[in-house]
Amino acid sequence: MGIAKIRTAVAAAVVAVACTPAAADAAAPLGLTACGANEGVHQCTGLVRTWDGVPLDTTVTLPSANAVDAGPIPLVVEIHGFGNSKHEYLDPASKAYTDNAYGWARAGYAVLTYTARGLWGSCGTPDSRLANPDACARGYIHLADHRYEVRDTQELIGRLVDDRVADPARIGVTGDSYGGGQSFALAALRDRVMMPDGSLVPWRSPAGTPLKIAAAAPVIPWTDLLGAIAPNGRTVTYAVTPPGATAEPVGVFKISFAHGILAAAQFATGPGQPVGEPFVPGRPMGFLAPPGADPDADVAGWVARADQGEPYDDAEARRVVDTLERFHSAYNIDASTAPPPLFVASGFTDDLFPVDEALRFVNRMRRDHPKVPHALMLGDFGHQRASQKAAERERLVGRIHAWFDEHLRGGARAPRGVEASTQTCPRDAPALGPFRAASFARLARGEVRFAAADPQTIDSTAGDPAIGTAIDPVGGGGDACATTASADQSGTATYRLAAAPGGGYTLLGAPAVIARLDVEGDPARQQIAARLWDVAPDGGPQTLVARGLYRPTGDGDQVFELHANGWRFAPGHVPKLELLGADPPYGRRSTPEFTLRVERLELRLPVREAPDGRVVLKPAPPVLPAGQSAVPGVTPARRRVRLKLRCTRSGWRATATVPGARVRRIDFYVNGRAAAADRKAPFTRTLRMRRGRAHVRITARASLAGERAVRGTRRVRRCSSRR
Repeated sequence: MGIAKIRTAVAAAVVAVACTPAAADAAAPLGLTACGANEGVHQCTGLVRTWDGVPLDTTVTLPSANAVDAGPIPLVVEIHGFGNSKHEYLDPASKAYTDNAYGWARAGYAVLTYTARGLWGSCGTPDSRLANPDACARGYIHLADHRYEVRDTQELIGRLVDDRVADPARIGVTGDSYGGGQSFALAALRDRVMMPDGSLVPWRSPAGTPLKIAAAAPVIPWTDLLGAIAPNGRTVTYAVTPPGATAEPVGVFKISFAHGILAAAQFATGPGQPVGEPFVPGRPMGFLAPPGADPDADVAGWVARADQGEPYDDAEARRVVDTLERFHSAYNIDASTAPPPLFVASGFTDDLFPVDEALRFVNRMRRDHPKVPHALMLGDFGHQRASQKAAERERLVGRIHAWFDEHLRGGARAPRGVEASTQTCPRDAPALGPFRAASFARLARGEVRFAAADPQTIDSTAGDPAIGTAIDPVGGGGDACATTASADQSGTATYRLAAAPGGGYTLLGAPAVIARLDVEGDPARQQIAARLWDVAPDGGPQTLVARGLYRPTGDGDQVFELHANGWRFAPGHVPKLELLGADPPYGRRSTPEFTLRVERLELRLPVREAPDGRVVLKPAPPVLPAGQSAVPGVTPARRRVRLKLRCTRSGWRATATVPGARVRRIDFYVNGRAAAADRKAPFTRTLRMRRGRAHVRITARASLAGERAVRGTRRVRRCSSRR
């Protein structure tokens, strides 16, 4: 027998001894009979059939065999990441993102960990399906569907309450990635269950006990699955995203991530095997719905449709969009119910679920439910390209413990507000911070601004593929500190700021771009791929600081952000903004080819340093995207009508624009009298003058979508036809 097989056999023997049936008075929740002592706590494991009969590989960990003799205790539910299993939290040598089950049990909690349906021992492996062929027939992956995976968690919690293991008033949920998205959904539902038809009903245990989540701690989560995997740039950190904004239009498909996730849904690309077993790359461990079997779970079909590209306006594409928005996105769950106390951790360098996924939900919650306690932790951890700094991960576990200790056990007050640490290179260099503020917007005390008047053109076919590969989170190895050559690329719009002065400055937030775009053709089939680089002195190599994908709204003034980060621009280093027509292999190229003209660009970099009146300025009021409202505590720039006049033989040729707004109609007035109206961009009309006054007053009144009307006035000399 080989060394690996000997180790496996020994591990299996240890597990078997640990889980032999204990004394008759030992706790055996969920009907599990394989119970026993393990790592100084009490553990029960086995298969539990969920609400629709699918068997789920489940483990319940308790502080001791008699831990619930005096009554139910607080419950922590840990939901694993995609492609993983319950064993993410059953390895005593790893704290993962949210601590292991043993750490929570030693702290006095009951702990529920189970493998999501369609993965590993929950109908994922061929062996598990062979053992339960009928029950597993529909046990395939639903991709964190609120009606299936999320309901599975609620079902198991309810049974633990009925077993008098879990206190119904002290239920906490946490998890990372796949588990983070589900934790957010559970927080959004709170005391409700989503049924197969999408309706919401009160959450009760099988025996009828009313239930609700008392605290939640999603880690590296998504809140809008479509917005995460195909961003359109409509979410900004200082505004409340309107309902449906992430789907109109469908954004740019993160193709390398999507294909990686599809592979991880079927074959082992990372750990998930039982503790003590060797990892076997490529091992079958996931169960996808057979083609055509279930449109609500056709994960492979969804990816195939996205691969076909724009336009996403056909019936099949709209059905996929509707499914993802209604059943896979916490942000789109009816928000009339206040979430529980909420702690969220997101990674600055996470290219899959960036910081704005968390802020989207938190911003609206602050507006609609301002009394809900909440805290955010941001740093260099999460999905690729994150560096996974050990100190940050350790602090994260401590923060989650403190949050649950306060809200589930009445412990000391946990920190509130936002704390953020920076990305640093090399990857093992200590992070700067943590920096703290009452809200995300207040992390930055100053702003570095840059403006460019000269127009530049973006060619969708331009860009060096080698650079795109180097910074791709999947194909490039996921290295946040990768460097490339820094020469400007033809066919891109490139802007270099002045070198950082002595002392440098620290980006701490989301870089904002405000520009006028000239778009030819359908804007929903075009894109801007934005990259912010740190260029070393003397034209040295460059390191990616931030990136973002944006679908233009059409011609005119627009605003969008790159994903937030924390990064120190050292003295002599040059911030460089690069706008491309695509960012492959990270983002899918649009079809067909196109060109975009960029004019009057302004770049705003939020920095931690206080204004010095020279390089670091007082932050300017942010420009709101069309139809959006500011987050509480943020005062946005006032909408202004930009009125351009040109004298012609027929009179004044008036053109009106409102930067950042969605204009429905422009009404023009001359000396207070209605003169013309226009309902279509570019909102231009020729205004004929009456004889009389030497000067005239021309006013443009703009009716805006979702906002109050604004107006602008100019006083000019009469336009003579002889000019």
